[in-house]
Amino acid sequence: MFAFDRRLRVCLFGVAFVAACGDSEGTGASAGSSSGGSSSTSGGSGPGGSTQDGGGGSTGTFNAGGADAGPVFPEEPIVEAGAPANASELFGDPGSGAPTGGPCLYEPELGALLPKNWLRPRFSYAPGAEQNLFEIRFHAESEPSDLVVYTTQSQWTMPEELWADIAPNVQDEPITVTIRGAVFDGTAIVGEPTIGSQGPITIAPVAAEGAIVYWTTSGGSSLKGFKVGDESVVSALAPAQVQMPTTGGPVTCVGCHTSTPDGKYASFVAQGPWSNVIGSIEEGTVGQRPPFLGAGAEQFLTAATDLGIHTYSKGHYDDGDHIMVTPSGAYANAELIWVDLEATQASQGSAWGVFARDGDARGVGSPAWSHDGETIVYVSSDAELTGRLDVGPADLYSIEYNDRQGGPATPLAGAATAEWEEYYPALSPDDTLTVFNRIPDGQNMYNAGSAELFVIPTIGGEPVRLAANDPPTCTAKTSPGVTNSWPKWSPEAKQHGGRTYYWVIFSSTRSAAGNPQLYITAVVKDGTNITTYPALYLWNQPPGENNHTPAWDVFEIPPVPPPG
Repeated sequence: MFAFDRRLRVCLFGVAFVAACGDSEGTGASAGSSSGGSSSTSGGSGPGGSTQDGGGGSTGTFNAGGADAGPVFPEEPIVEAGAPANASELFGDPGSGAPTGGPCLYEPELGALLPKNWLRPRFSYAPGAEQNLFEIRFHAESEPSDLVVYTTQSQWTMPEELWADIAPNVQDEPITVTIRGAVFDGTAIVGEPTIGSQGPITIAPVAAEGAIVYWTTSGGSSLKGFKVGDESVVSALAPAQVQMPTTGGPVTCVGCHTSTPDGKYASFVAQGPWSNVIGSIEEGTVGQRPPFLGAGAEQFLTAATDLGIHTYSKGHYDDGDHIMVTPSGAYANAELIWVDLEATQASQGSAWGVFARDGDARGVGSPAWSHDGETIVYVSSDAELTGRLDVGPADLYSIEYNDRQGGPATPLAGAATAEWEEYYPALSPDDTLTVFNRIPDGQNMYNAGSAELFVIPTIGGEPVRLAANDPPTCTAKTSPGVTNSWPKWSPEAKQHGGRTYYWVIFSSTRSAAGNPQLYITAVVKDGTNITTYPALYLWNQPPGENNHTPAWDVFEIPPVPPPG
């Protein structure tokens, strides 16, 4: 699936936001609903959604209409331990209270679209002044009762059993979430409740498939991962497990990785002097070479210390045709090459060869290969440096694979501009959309704080800025400024009701601590209209770790142990 996990560099710099490989990293509603996310037609950037913090209102519910299971919201309120049994009476009528000063919800972001099989949602909010008692109300038109929760905590995670009932039965309709806060003195509410965040979240009528493997630089570089729905993570590949050698000895640093199309291997550049390595992440064979890897290919990959990010395609990953595409060289001298992983000889023409890029005189970086194997999208730039991109003009171009020959290089209209540097492309699973990073021209692309995410038709068009770039209002953080980077698509696009649903994972430094963490977001295509949504934080990842460069694929990783 994905053939583009970006840069790579100094494994020795494993601090806060960056390390070896580089980046650390309006309300939406159901597609087709009137309370939608950021929307545009033919790529044009449309109006943002409406996330209201401090707005009045009552009711809030998790809804997903569709299944005939009957009502799934409990009729009685959920009263958490520590909350008074008469909390409902203390708060009074839904919607009552002061219209401002209430709790501000920052997880999930209002307007978010959740895959129907996603991790059960967790609701985190910043309390108003001195508030210690909270009401969370969910309202859906298809449910006769609101789901109401009373708690003394500033975070509530929906119970598994409740999520299992709601997710399949309350889909494709807005669920209005309203949070009220109060100061409780042990007997009564002091003053009156205050109304905080109010707005919709929606459960999608489709699932998100696959597993996510990401790079962490905390406690040494390694790959960790989880499958959709897991509530913790598992080690996927550590340096000591890798069997392929490097010119500098055994692998000591797992750098920026890509997945092979079968989801069984991670492909990456190891520590300096930057040999190239492929290692299994499949349970029972972790770290092993692919059995098809030829002696000549292994010799070339080990000795070639100037390659960049690797990319693969399902269209050329089968017996007799296991091909890697990667940059080779640095800056203006970087070329786009193919590597035959079954080669028995290490020579040019056998193990590797150079693609023609007629009409493009610049170097090349961060390629992404289409799933059908026909097209390679890459960054036309003189800034390539062993996987990471430095400073310099950068535009998206494409060439045809053409049986390893390449050919004319074509700028991607809308993503090849003089005023912006466009880089780190990733092609959607159906190859119709390309998501990429963008910063103003003249900035350093490596770990750029100003990086933002855009999506564009792969045939070219008007780029659409993702709503997920923007952190929640109450965090006081804004984008540009939170290093939104390394976007990757989920391995499948799914259709429902005439719309196509895609999911994108990325890294961002919007967390309170400022360390890179992982987020997902939805992109929904309805004809020529593209709707994007706010981000969902992945609360199953260790919050104190530096997590970057995710890949989302059909990875066959070991099972994640239950949270302990």
